[in-house]
Amino acid sequence: MLLVLALAPLLTGWVRLVKARLVGRRGPSVVQPYRDLLRLLRKEVVLARNASWLFRAVPYMMFTAIWLAAGLVPVFTTQLALAPTADLIALIALLGSARFFLALAGMDTGTSFGGIGSSREMMIAALAEPAMLMIVFSVAILVRSTSLAEIADFMLSGAVGLRISLALALIALVMVAIAENARIPIDNPATHLELTMVHEAMVLEYSGRHLALVEAASMLKMLLYMALIACVFAPWGMATAGSGVAAALGGMVVFVAKLAVGGTLLALFETSIAKMRVFRVGEFLGGALLLSLLGAIFLYVSRGV
Repeated sequence: MLLVLALAPLLTGWVRLVKARLVGRRGPSVVQPYRDLLRLLRKEVVLARNASWLFRAVPYMMFTAIWLAAGLVPVFTTQLALAPTADLIALIALLGSARFFLALAGMDTGTSFGGIGSSREMMIAALAEPAMLMIVFSVAILVRSTSLAEIADFMLSGAVGLRISLALALIALVMVAIAENARIPIDNPATHLELTMVHEAMVLEYSGRHLALVEAASMLKMLLYMALIACVFAPWGMATAGSGVAAALGGMVVFVAKLAVGGTLLALFETSIAKMRVFRVGEFLGGALLLSLLGAIFLYVSRGV
């Protein structure tokens, strides 16, 4: 869990640096997110007069839920401390609870921007969660388990082969990850235009250590989805049961390399596509749901279950 917490800001800094280089700018240092978090932690918290206890508690609940969810994903070995509880359904539940509380916090102060951001976030969640569940069902049908450790072991065994259904599930998971992390084309994390904000609109009233926790949770969430994609669809290099310390260290190096590749691909994608209108988000996530549903159907028919 400490590894993902340490690497999350580094991944965000890497994506920002690659995006800046791709558009011809020098870009910030890869360690700039660490400096931003430290700067926010040193600042004073300013609260609205009508903010309730929920508004103060949500950053802590959100950060804890997403950090725990990130700790459930096997990153460099299948024998982590939380491996027995690393279940995909529990992962979705933790992410859903964090989103729910953040949406409540966005509406708590009664500002128009917070309400708009919360309503858009719930609209995206209503479309993304069914697609995510269908992806889970697709993998569970193949592996006959929702345990991430067992899924990684099964994928490493080489008994999977090439399957169109898994390719559809992978594409659907990437689409859901883009939507869940408020990345382009769903949302632009670098903009502050009121008419287009989703995630930023809900956290406009936060400051100081509260904003630092929210930003750290967002960084953890992006790393979580990249680690989830690597664990389920590209678990190569992970240490398995009975492996020694050398295998675990090698798994860490491979995991960092996977994050670098994933961050580079994300930056390439975001610099080559424009942000879509909010009203077209339904079509985007509807495509993810359709792909995940087709993948589940293909696996169901091929497995004969």
